[in-house]
Order: sequence, then structure tokens, then C-alpha cells
Amino acid sequence: MTQDIDRRAFMELAGLGGVVFASALAGCSNLAAAPARDFHFVQLSDIHWGFQGPAVNPEAGHTLQRAVAAVNALPKRPDFIMFTGDLTHTTDDPVERRRRLREVKAIIADLEVKELYFMPGEHDASLDQGAAFIEFFGATHASFDHGGVHFVTVDNVSDPAARIGDEQLAWLKADLGRFGPDAPIVVFTHRPLFDLAPQWDWATRDGAQALDILMPYRHLTVFYGHIHQEHHHMTAHIAHHAATSLIFPLPAPGSQPRREPIRWDPAQPFHGLGFREVLAGAAPFPEQITEHPLQAS
Repeated sequence: MTQDIDRRAFMELAGLGGVVFASALAGCSNLAAAPARDFHFVQLSDIHWGFQGPAVNPEAGHTLQRAVAAVNALPKRPDFIMFTGDLTHTTDDPVERRRRLREVKAIIADLEVKELYFMPGEHDASLDQGAAFIEFFGATHASFDHGGVHFVTVDNVSDPAARIGDEQLAWLKADLGRFGPDAPIVVFTHRPLFDLAPQWDWATRDGAQALDILMPYRHLTVFYGHIHQEHHHMTAHIAHHAATSLIFPLPAPGSQPRREPIRWDPAQPFHGLGFREVLAGAAPFPEQITEHPLQAS
């Protein structure tokens, strides 16, 4: 079963007034640099390979493989897949950290997609500033172009203080400075760039500085992970879309005193877990977001 999130559904999920969201789309409908062709990509997030907790996910050792099979079973092969962090569950042991990264890389090798892109989460990178992640998956921040859209990955996790840092912010400004204000741009992060729930570490210390850099671009969208649930938010004209996890869901932002995983429901196995497809149509971008819940066999 899939859930298509079109403009009206997003507006309802986000709890936004029609005027706010309509005004954001009004600019998008006049893209000066629309995608050169239709394409779609998949976002996978928060795998937490190595997590153990039968009360939370008794299938933790097989959930990633289930997700790989589900992506391979999509009717149309995605152009690429983006992993938005926390490929592994945190460990103080650098040998174990590398073992988990190695195992993730081996499992996702079965994905029938040519292009795979990766960024770390704090579980992957905060204890060694991304050193092990870089060994297996390359740079923690980068940019690339696909189908007329510019994509950027921003690392807001390798710094244990949850900062992007001045050096990377300068790189981001220079990277985007090559494009005009009407260029279609997608930014991937792990943590949200806005203050969603700072008391739960659902924020980026210098996220406001990043948003200042992004704000001049009228057709810019942010996809992120970290919060283990679908969530939609607007910062002025910039839409932020959080993805579900592939290990366990978390409660709604700030809905309870402690941030604790939602326990496994045997009546609804894999409830709250899944991945998403994003269709990049000619205009506006994104044309459609489709959520794919993981299904029990």
C-alpha cells in the first residue's frame, strides 16, 4: 500500500493554511530552470544497522533486506537512491562501527539501481567526525546534478555539537552561488535545519545560517531524516520533508517528556517504517511524493 502526498494532502499534513502553501507553489509554477526531464528518486533513512531491541523491532536483523526487496519491486526503477543518514546504530567500538558500515554496504549492493548517494547520521559519524563513514561511503557533504536539478548534501552530524560549521557553510554558499534564484535545488540533510524540537536534538545549532544561504533560491526543497517519521514544514517558501525510518518510529515532536522509540505492535508489524519516492516533474518540483510503508510478508 502506498500513500501519495500531493499538494493538498501535504497542506493538510503540515497543518498549513492554504494561503501559505499556495503562495509557495505560485513561484514554483513559473520555474525559469525547470527539470530537463521527468525522473524519480528514492529516499531511505535511519537504517540503524546493529540496533538490538526486541520490544522495539524484533526483525531488526532483516528489516533492511526487506526494504531492499521492496525498492527492487517498484514498478519503475528509480534514477537514484539517497540515504539520509544513520546507516548504522551508534557504537563506541571503532572496529564494530566499521563492521556495521561494511555489512550495510554489502546488503544494499543488492539494490537494482545504478546510482547510490550517501550521507551520515550522528550515529555513523559524531564519535569520530565521520572518519569511518568516509572510508566506506566517501565525503560527508557533496553536490551533484541530475535531470536539470541541483542536489546538495549537507553534513550537520559529524560535529558532535550538531553544527554544520563555518567551513562547510562557506562551501555551501559558493556551491549554490553558481546558480540563479530560479534554479530547482534539493538539499539533503540528516537533522532538520529548523528548530523542530531542540530539546530532543531535533535541530541544527547553526541551521539558521544555512537557511539564510538557502533563502534566495525560490524553488528549493529540503529532505531530511533523523526524526523517524513523516513530517512536513514550511520555512517561508522552503518546504522541509522528513522521512520515516527503517528501524523504529519515534513520537511526534515534543509530544511527551522523553524521546523514546514506539514499541513494536505485533498486530501491525513494521508499522511506521518505510521509504519514499519523489517524482521530479517538469514543474513544479517535487511533482509528487509517495510514501511506501514496509509490509509484513
